[in-house]
Amino acid sequence: MATHGLPAWPWAQTDTADLPPAEALLLEGMRRWATAARTGAPTLAAIRAPFIAEDAGPAARPLDALMRAALDSGLPAIGCLLCPMVTPDEAELLLAVALAQRGCRSQALGLLARHLPPAAAYAAMPEAIHLGLGLRQARLLLTNPFRPR
Repeated sequence: MATHGLPAWPWAQTDTADLPPAEALLLEGMRRWATAARTGAPTLAAIRAPFIAEDAGPAARPLDALMRAALDSGLPAIGCLLCPMVTPDEAELLLAVALAQRGCRSQALGLLARHLPPAAAYAAMPEAIHLGLGLRQARLLLTNPFRPR
């Protein structure tokens, strides 16, 4: 098997302080959700505050549903709130939402299918789309993954 030509996911191993505002908010939400899920705390309540602070409150519910779908199939490697770098799994989820926000649904579905069984990935797609829409309505556009930063 060839080891060259494998994708380098946008944002993987990036310092969290260097993320644009939309990606930083989404990453914080994913990390708050994962922390709450690990401790048994209510997950939606854990992620609402940063989304409301950015006028993106409606995006919290789809993120909660998307993360629940990922949890059902084994939660991807989501870092703690203070982890300084973006993990590859976090980068993939950021990319999937960015693609869904930009209308690249088949590519977003492909990324979700890396963590979810096919039926669960299809079921999670509406949540990824609604999450992207909620962020867009708050004027938080995720970076186009096909253009250099």
